[in-house]
Amino acid sequence: MKCVRRIAIALLCGMILAAVAPAGTLPAETQIQVTLDQSVSSKTARPGDFVSGSVAHDVSVGSHVIIPKGSPARMKVTSVQASGKLSTPAKLYLRLDSVTVRGKSHSLSTMQEGITAGSKAKRNTVFIGGGAAAGAIIGALAGGGKGAAIGMMAGGAAGTAGAATTGKKDVEFPAETRLVFTTEGAASIN
Repeated sequence: MKCVRRIAIALLCGMILAAVAPAGTLPAETQIQVTLDQSVSSKTARPGDFVSGSVAHDVSVGSHVIIPKGSPARMKVTSVQASGKLSTPAKLYLRLDSVTVRGKSHSLSTMQEGITAGSKAKRNTVFIGGGAAAGAIIGALAGGGKGAAIGMMAGGAAGTAGAATTGKKDVEFPAETRLVFTTEGAASIN
């Protein structure tokens, strides 16, 4: 009887240990999809700011789930730049800093994920060139050659002002945005 009880206790302990045993190791270049819990914008974020989220899908190695879906995740802003008025495009990049699995936080090293807004050169050229051309036409009609030159300078200045006042396009990741991070090296999750 004592032998059966010991075997039963040993089996029970084995099952408990299996449930809380080390989950395993994520190999390098494992992709982890994270859903942001909050929005983050290039207009207000600063390098080093943290952003919360959760793992969007189970992360498995073989048939073993290493990071369960819904595990809390913490991203760190690594590179950010607010949109400039004329030539500086906005950018916003994050890294997955850590995940919490079974109540324990695990640091990760991942490649950064984000976006740099497109160049504003073409748009600004249209604003400034269009303003100068419109000014030259109006000036030529109103005052001939000298009026065209004055109108072109005034129109160019107005086009530059228009490009500067309407040119700010910041990058934003709203809450519920999904980002995919790739581990740079192997990571032990236990």
